[in-house]
Amino acid sequence: MTAQSRARLLDEAERLFLAQGYDRVSVRAVNAAAGMNPAAVHYHFGSKRDLVVALLQQRLGPLWAEPLADLERARAAGWTPTIGEVVTIIVEPFDRLAREPNGPMLLQLLARTVLSGHELPWDDPWFRHAPWRGLLAAARPDLSAREVSDRWRLAFDLLLQLYGQPVADAFVPPPAAAAVVGFVTAGLDAPRPADVSPADPCTPGPSRTARTERGAS
Repeated sequence: MTAQSRARLLDEAERLFLAQGYDRVSVRAVNAAAGMNPAAVHYHFGSKRDLVVALLQQRLGPLWAEPLADLERARAAGWTPTIGEVVTIIVEPFDRLAREPNGPMLLQLLARTVLSGHELPWDDPWFRHAPWRGLLAAARPDLSAREVSDRWRLAFDLLLQLYGQPVADAFVPPPAAAAVVGFVTAGLDAPRPADVSPADPCTPGPSRTARTERGAS
């Protein structure tokens, strides 16, 4: 019954979020819509945010599962994907979702949840940054760990802002997937700036120390 109860809560939460928006849906409303006791969401998930994390993983995870599994098998066989191939894998599901009935709502929830800055209880490692940073590092071994982290964060935040924007009267559909892939790939694969030291970012060189003394983070 636990799996059935979780599934019913997720189904009702998705329906309510689609009809009313995240802010107007309370945990009490989800429990009531599912015909369960007032503590059901807390028992099965822990909090409203954790309920959203479970919903996103269940609905969005399968969209990336097969291409990512293919990619991992290829890497295990010694092949390193290009940055363009990695970006295509992540962008194409975003693009499809943006054009489906429930997709924009799920993308808004994803953007809202990830950009909140909170530590999130993802079970699927691909919802975390580390595996994607690993792919970028493999494709661009000339980049330092700090450069890889910064580039990936900028790229992923851009995708969340683009595809997770609230739908409003002035809503502008996202550009074609090929245009987004090209733009993000160009940023991730850009040449290293001439003033970036290849030294380990944990051991700042003189130029980084100078920036730090001027108040840069």
